[in-house]
Amino acid sequence: MTDTTATRIRPVVKKPVDWWRWAGRVFLTFLLLFTVLPMAWMILTSVKSQFAAMQYPPQWWPAEPTLNNYFKLLDPTQRIGQDFLRYFWNSFYVSLLTTILGVVVAVPAAYAFSRFRFPGRNFMFFAVLVRNMFPAVVFLMPLFLLMRWMGLVNTHGSLILTYLTFGLPLSIWLLKGFYDNIPIQLEQAARIDGATRLQAFLLIVMPLSTPGIIATSIFSFIGAWNEYVYAYTFLSRDDQMTLPVGIQRFFTEFATDWPGLMAATFLMSVPVVVMFLVLQKYFVRALTEGAVKH
Repeated sequence: MTDTTATRIRPVVKKPVDWWRWAGRVFLTFLLLFTVLPMAWMILTSVKSQFAAMQYPPQWWPAEPTLNNYFKLLDPTQRIGQDFLRYFWNSFYVSLLTTILGVVVAVPAAYAFSRFRFPGRNFMFFAVLVRNMFPAVVFLMPLFLLMRWMGLVNTHGSLILTYLTFGLPLSIWLLKGFYDNIPIQLEQAARIDGATRLQAFLLIVMPLSTPGIIATSIFSFIGAWNEYVYAYTFLSRDDQMTLPVGIQRFFTEFATDWPGLMAATFLMSVPVVVMFLVLQKYFVRALTEGAVKH
């Protein structure tokens, strides 16, 4: 055997099995099934009749699927459709206004914490996170008494103020991390070119912090959209109820309209899913932006 032939024949080295990687894949598959299966059951139940939904043993795929539950919810001529659309609009209005006001307040606050040095800065910055150390139910009665004193009970203003208070700490914390990663030299260059601090902020900092603003907006919107405890406590008028509270109408004393409830729950999740699909690239960028230090 020549040296050339010997160099061509190389022993095949079998790579060792990476058990940690396989364990991670199995774990992620389990999490995926744990998340997808309830959603699939919810959607399939929403296209069943009341009788089919109560069958035992339950059937995954209905024999006669129907969209009547969705038609009833979206029909403004029927009572149930009028109520559902009103609850949907109330939730959208409260969540959207909470998100807009939260961004308007959190953006300058986070910028001030990031760029300015003033007495008590660190204490104030960490103080805004103190509220997150306590469960929301702790503040339920004090806030209810405060809203009643202000005359805001049974109004959307009580929910907007409450959600704004609870959402601002996280928004300020996230946005400050974005502003810390934006080089201050960019603002200094704009100031040298004749721009004011406000112009440098609006023209330089704001466009660069767009992913962070979008991420905080998503968190604020979802938090207000899904909130139940404060909406249930502050609102008793039917025309003011939000969707998480309004779908209780599907529960009655003697029976529960499970197909209608599942259809309403699915429609309630649509705005959040659409928001993630539209803003996904900004949201992913926002999650990874803080990993790079400029």
